[in-house]
Amino acid sequence: MKNKVISILDAVDMIPEGAVIMCGGFLGCGSAHSLIEALAQKGTKNLTIIANDCGMATGPQGEEFYGIAKLIHNRQVSHVIATHVGMTPEVGEQGMVDKTLQVDLLPQGTLAEMIRAGGAGLGGVLTPTGVGTIVEDSPYCLGRQSVMGKDYLLMKPIHADFALIGGHTVDTFGNVWYKGTTRNFNIVMATAADVTIVEADCLVEIGDIEPENVVTAGAYVNYIVDGGSV
Repeated sequence: MKNKVISILDAVDMIPEGAVIMCGGFLGCGSAHSLIEALAQKGTKNLTIIANDCGMATGPQGEEFYGIAKLIHNRQVSHVIATHVGMTPEVGEQGMVDKTLQVDLLPQGTLAEMIRAGGAGLGGVLTPTGVGTIVEDSPYCLGRQSVMGKDYLLMKPIHADFALIGGHTVDTFGNVWYKGTTRNFNIVMATAADVTIVEADCLVEIGDIEPENVVTAGAYVNYIVDGGSV
């Protein structure tokens, strides 16, 4: 069995300019903060970020540029695919005023299902959400379908080059247990990327997580970093 545990710097060194990255978390809850910070410090540019949101301009402890907001502030991101970005005003400034950032917004549940479809190898997902709205004009929509008399939108699956996810307790094989609501987008994103990197709040040995408590199986995880060692 290969050693999946690597340094945070080695992890971000694998991410090239122009990479498509899924980032788990909900307004920073459950995000891989040390990995995002290291990526911000390295300055890798022209990134496409797929996430529920873009973090927050001000974090819970008053810190500036919480989570993905650091990458936006540094102008390292050229394309955002998300569900809402209102907590990071610079997304609007770069997208609507400067025209330097492409922003694609999708309904939250739809985005989650599109990622799940990408991880499961499905050809798309049917959802009634967005029928008759501008979602139908999205490049991610493959058209309207009628099933048993009800209209649905067929949405494309989404896949990424890398997924950066945050786990509370992670063993050295990559089995992950999430604490509380930190599960959010992390679970589906772990399955939908060529390379999945999990940042562990607590790194433990194989067997320290009860099998029934494993949420993301280590088979989905390519690399592990210790969130406490930057």
